Amino acid sequence: MRRTWLLSSLGLSVLAATPAVSEVTKFEIVSRGPAFEGRSFGAAGPVEMIVGKATFAVDPMNIVNRQIVDLERAPRNARGHVEATTDVVILRPRIATGPMLVDLPNRGDDLLNRWLHDATDAPPSGPASAGSQPVRSLGAVFSKASNGGSGFLFENGMTVVEVGWQGDVPTGIGLQAPVIEGLTGPSRESFTFAGVDAVQKVILSYPAAAGGMGTITARTTPDADAKAVDGLTFRQLDPRTIEVTRPAGMGSRTVYEFNYIATDPAVMGMGFAALRDVVSFLKFDKSASNPLAPDGPPQTIGFGISQSGRALRDFLYFGFNADEQNRQVFDGMLPVVPGARKSFTNARFAQPSRNPGPSADRLYPVAQFPFAYETSVDPSTGAQDGILKQCRVTSTCPKIVQIDSEYEFWASQAGLNVTDVVGKPLALPPEVRAFMIVGAPHSSWGGRVSQPTPACKLASSSVQGPPLIRALIVSLNQWLGGTPPPASRYPTLEDGTLGPASSAYPANDALPYQGQYARAYRVAQTPTGPVVEGTFNLMVPQAGTDGNSRGGVKMPMVAVPRGSYTGWNPLKGAEGPEDLCEAQGSAMPFAATRAQRAANDTRPTIEELYHTEADYVAKVKAAADELVAARLLLPADAETDVKLAEAGKLARLTPPAN
Repeated sequence: MRRTWLLSSLGLSVLAATPAVSEVTKFEIVSRGPAFEGRSFGAAGPVEMIVGKATFAVDPMNIVNRQIVDLERAPRNARGHVEATTDVVILRPRIATGPMLVDLPNRGDDLLNRWLHDATDAPPSGPASAGSQPVRSLGAVFSKASNGGSGFLFENGMTVVEVGWQGDVPTGIGLQAPVIEGLTGPSRESFTFAGVDAVQKVILSYPAAAGGMGTITARTTPDADAKAVDGLTFRQLDPRTIEVTRPAGMGSRTVYEFNYIATDPAVMGMGFAALRDVVSFLKFDKSASNPLAPDGPPQTIGFGISQSGRALRDFLYFGFNADEQNRQVFDGMLPVVPGARKSFTNARFAQPSRNPGPSADRLYPVAQFPFAYETSVDPSTGAQDGILKQCRVTSTCPKIVQIDSEYEFWASQAGLNVTDVVGKPLALPPEVRAFMIVGAPHSSWGGRVSQPTPACKLASSSVQGPPLIRALIVSLNQWLGGTPPPASRYPTLEDGTLGPASSAYPANDALPYQGQYARAYRVAQTPTGPVVEGTFNLMVPQAGTDGNSRGGVKMPMVAVPRGSYTGWNPLKGAEGPEDLCEAQGSAMPFAATRAQRAANDTRPTIEELYHTEADYVAKVKAAADELVAARLLLPADAETDVKLAEAGKLARLTPPAN
């Protein structure tokens, strides 16, 4: 009561407890007002922003909640339920005629404005480490008018909702997960050294148990075995901090691992219950407690980029798309660049913010069977499993559109979405469409240009994914209304666009591919650290004579190429099988003329492909029109690409060095 009085005295709104139809027991409105400085978005009008806190209670005895790891050990309220609180930000246009798009924040941050609205004032997005976000107030990213960018979602009448699902983010939109005090067990930290200092402090994900021992090892490269190193030591500064000292001569690519006995794990799997219960509350509750009532959204779409897209796959896999009354939570889902991975969330001493990739963190349990939506068999264990297995039992499977960059095939095991673990074809189920953006890097928001990077051998790829994502959001919404979506465009074994790494590229010295890709390791998690027990069979995209992959969606700049765009980029001095630049693709321009083409370059030249610049522009327009007809590009984005081609700026390539 004291908290209620205080909030009311500050002019904030506290809504009453919700009826028993929802497990959200309280929804507090912290602030309410115009977003984007009152800017209007076409016929949908201005957008209202509601910042709230949702308290929800989960019954450990309910069978639908028993998949939450350690839920039965968590503290309970007077009713015997486990409570948690999560942050919620709602952005609702005045004329909200479209679906509710629920975005899973990526490590506490919104990525929508940069990826879908081409907003240049949005915080930087892309791969991040735990705790890397700046301190900011909830909803701050939606304050300035320019943060709304193109306003694509709002102009289409969509309500956008951000729900905190992560219990390990220090700032931003997160979850206040319950903690099990006194429970101990093994935990592991994987990290690299920043800079050249010999000593570095490391913040542990969980407190070290009193009297617990730890061990520190190093991998001289990410591919090497973890070993003890003379002179590599640590000392405990406090339960959450160690100080690591390394000997001279340790390379910049060394990955350090600290294994220790931790205590007080958070019940991170409650994050999936938060998503389920808050979305169900906003979708179904008709009381005054629901800020979207009485005219709630017609349908709901789950949306997540990278780590958040992986979490969506976990949400499905653990059966959370059915609420406690077996109602379907998400009608549609759009995971972006997850590859064939899930997240390290529903586990004891989980670390959802881990960023598995070719450089580090690769042995955390995010890329393990099952990989595919369809049920398949792991011959080594006899397990039969798939991401859709549980939702099929409850008849709550959503319609899914997964979009991957080409990078995900080289670094995120995406080929295992369409093959089983021994490398045989595996069809996508009827509920799923999949698309690969040819040549795109992991973080492919608008405005990217090809440029050299200090760590990478080649210039980065400039292929951009948001135009395809926008088009497929429209197609998914139409699918929910009964109109079939475009057919999948994803490399497959059947059409020869997917295959072994050894045959990925034709012989061509101008394409310096040396077999690098992130393996799909079969990993056993043990008290002393992860143990690699083998690899799953992994296939990768197959390229044509121009160096561009033959399967997937070719955006106009790739369909009418002025160079080769790939999903991989070797590290400078690459030696190991996984020496890839993190999150980067590459771009290698064609020679202008035959006379300028290197003797070892068998790719076509610009003069062979395009007689004049007008010819090039005409071909770009034809390619854009074809994608519009296929519902893979919106007319406005097609027009933008044609204008860029006319200005000589579509390819965004770095000229080859003299």
